[in-house]
Amino acid sequence: MTQEWDLPDPFVIELEVQASAIDEYGHANNAAYLRWVEQVSWAHSEHLGLDLARYRELDRAMAVHRHELDYLAPAFEGERLTLATWIVGCDGRLTLTRRFQLVRPADGRTLLRARTRFACIELSSGRPRRLPEEYVAIYGGALVAE
Repeated sequence: MTQEWDLPDPFVIELEVQASAIDEYGHANNAAYLRWVEQVSWAHSEHLGLDLARYRELDRAMAVHRHELDYLAPAFEGERLTLATWIVGCDGRLTLTRRFQLVRPADGRTLLRARTRFACIELSSGRPRRLPEEYVAIYGGALVAE
């Protein structure tokens, strides 16, 4: 089965639902979905050449300002999932926006759609700061139209 993504050219990681993600209801807890969103965000940034070491060198980081997560269906222990992300906004000044789609390939069902807005901060002070030109070039170059 070929996956149909919400947007073109996704960055995708594969996940397996671990026992530690399962809650009292017998399915993956909502916090696990959020951890996966963070995981794919870092993986994509690293793929683009902006890893934690580079963030520290530039004294800048993209900090979460807002998460919007729409939980559409449960995931269960042992299931293999694919999680896609896209950069859909980069204002060139302060903010970056990502979208996410979590899919269970076994049946093609979308389990989660999410959006995260990040703000650039200075690591040393925690204060908002302008995006470095390197971030604008790299993240802006990865923009996908919604």
